[in-house]
Amino acid sequence: MSVDFKLAGSLRRRLVIQLLGVAMILSFLLYLTVQAVAGRAAETTLDNILGASASSIADQLRSADEGIIIDIPYSAFSMLGSISEDRVFYRVVRGNLTLTGYEDLPLPSDGIPAGELAYYTVPYRDTTVRIAAVSRVIPIENESAEIAVLVAQTRLGQGVITARIANTAAALGVGFFLLAMILSLITAESAIRPLRQVAASVARRGPRDLQQLRQPTVTELAPLVQALNGFMGRLQKALTRTETFIAEAAHHVRTPLATVRTQAEIALRHAEAEGTRQTLRSVIRSVDESSRSAGQLLDHAMVTYRSDHLEHQRVDVAEVTRHVVRALGPTGEMKDLSIDLSVKEGETEIPGDRVLIESALRNLLDNAIKYSPPDSRIGVDVHPQSNGVRISITDEGRGLDGASKETLTERFSRGENVDDVVGSGLGLTIVDEVAGAHNGTFELDGIRGQGTCASLFLPRS
Repeated sequence: MSVDFKLAGSLRRRLVIQLLGVAMILSFLLYLTVQAVAGRAAETTLDNILGASASSIADQLRSADEGIIIDIPYSAFSMLGSISEDRVFYRVVRGNLTLTGYEDLPLPSDGIPAGELAYYTVPYRDTTVRIAAVSRVIPIENESAEIAVLVAQTRLGQGVITARIANTAAALGVGFFLLAMILSLITAESAIRPLRQVAASVARRGPRDLQQLRQPTVTELAPLVQALNGFMGRLQKALTRTETFIAEAAHHVRTPLATVRTQAEIALRHAEAEGTRQTLRSVIRSVDESSRSAGQLLDHAMVTYRSDHLEHQRVDVAEVTRHVVRALGPTGEMKDLSIDLSVKEGETEIPGDRVLIESALRNLLDNAIKYSPPDSRIGVDVHPQSNGVRISITDEGRGLDGASKETLTERFSRGENVDDVVGSGLGLTIVDEVAGAHNGTFELDGIRGQGTCASLFLPRS
């Protein structure tokens, strides 16, 4: 599809890109959010397990006559080892005395709140460990002794869990983005569908259909529809003014020229001096040329206008041809011409513009009359065909003198052998434009010897 305006890109593509950009940002934020939440959730889960391990050890502390009995249950460390291959450290402390475990495992700097678990992360040996600390008060020899239990674990498990959840979040983000891509395409198509409906509604209209758009539309397109309706209203008024101008111009130009010609003919009949008579003949010829040129200029303007705003109706080509022959019959009789009309049997109705078809036939027959010698014959044949109607007009005039149809149908172009005949060079141009407006053809052929055959074909569809 060719356009004569500058394209600024695809609205659909722009909308899809913007939606995908938003989806990409949301997918990335989803990944970061899930990763952060997964890290905190993994840390909380491991802290709970670590705290349960420390509490299970502390709950097994008891006093005896000989001191404190420390019975470390198997489940205290098995629950930590089931998560990953993390290393586990522990320490049981009374004051600054390590009762069992790793003596260098650091105590919390802020102490251990009574009856509560304390969690802290510290570097230890060649790694970083997470420590859960809990204290219990044990009665020993009529005294209360505070015993602290520390259980530490490396952070490998937390990293594994976080990475696993983060990978799942990344997969979800990619899946969300792919889904968003599909939804973006559907959304973009749905968003521009009302615009396409408006465009289709305008495109389906005929050339003369300038009624306002009445179909329901979305709020965002209301200004566009209002602008289109306003433009079509102004265009309708302009076209009406153009039609009125053509009609008035035809009247105001042709009528004074006809009056001048009549007065010049009267003066010619009463003039006695040969010089005066010659001058009046020149005036009459000039008026004829001006009148014909003005008439055909107006006809050409009318044809150009109606071709752009073609009004199709059922036209009986045979009936229009008979009307043209009757209208121009007196002109042919003045030259003693015989105009023979022949209509073959068949369907002669076609869809078209009657005014344009009549104008084309009138110009063809007028040319045949104008360039035919007196006492000659003009044949007018209407031949219905399966796909249209062909009208052929044959004369015994001067012929084409080697000129081509392409040359003679140019505006203001005439053959070199007709300089002595009044003409404007627009008649065949009008015929050719009428044929083009109806998707038909116009052919012009010279007849061997003398004469011309002009053929106009008008299709049925």
